[in-house]
Amino acid sequence: MDITLIIILGLIAALVMYVVVIYNNLVSLKHSVSKAWSNIDVLLKQRHDEIPKLVETCKQYMKHEQETLEKVMQARSAVASARERGDVSSLGPAESQLRLGLGSLFALAEAYPDLKANDNFKHLQQRISGLEEAIADRREFYNESVNANNVRIEQFPDVIVARFLNFKERDLLVFSEEETKDVDVKALFS
Repeated sequence: MDITLIIILGLIAALVMYVVVIYNNLVSLKHSVSKAWSNIDVLLKQRHDEIPKLVETCKQYMKHEQETLEKVMQARSAVASARERGDVSSLGPAESQLRLGLGSLFALAEAYPDLKANDNFKHLQQRISGLEEAIADRREFYNESVNANNVRIEQFPDVIVARFLNFKERDLLVFSEEETKDVDVKALFS
């Protein structure tokens, strides 16, 4: 065999191995994003199942607060719809509305001592609050995974393999200004 042919075959083999390594890393990132979304999805589903129980419990006490209860249920439906479609861009605003609605609902509960003392209400409030914290943690992990994926498919030489094999950018989970702005502590105590 000619030494030139051996060198050329060696370079081709090295290039193929390099492309395989890039491909495997891109696949790993893609599945990391999917796993992160699945983690959020599980928590959203759990919260979705708890909210009707909370609303039913509140209905027994809050006869005059139907508008707030309806807003919570509408926001719940919007989150569920975005979640089922996997529509990350719609999920952020829907989540913001649901969080605002739940915040209003919990604030209104302060005016109903019997409701606040209800064990079922307390349990559901704690359960939903715990799910909210877990969702926030998972949102952060999801956005980190999406960012790693998006950066990697734009870096050279990965961009060549990513474009050739049709790897796509993923959307970050973005939230409204209302949810991310500083809390007006003075307003809370006035």
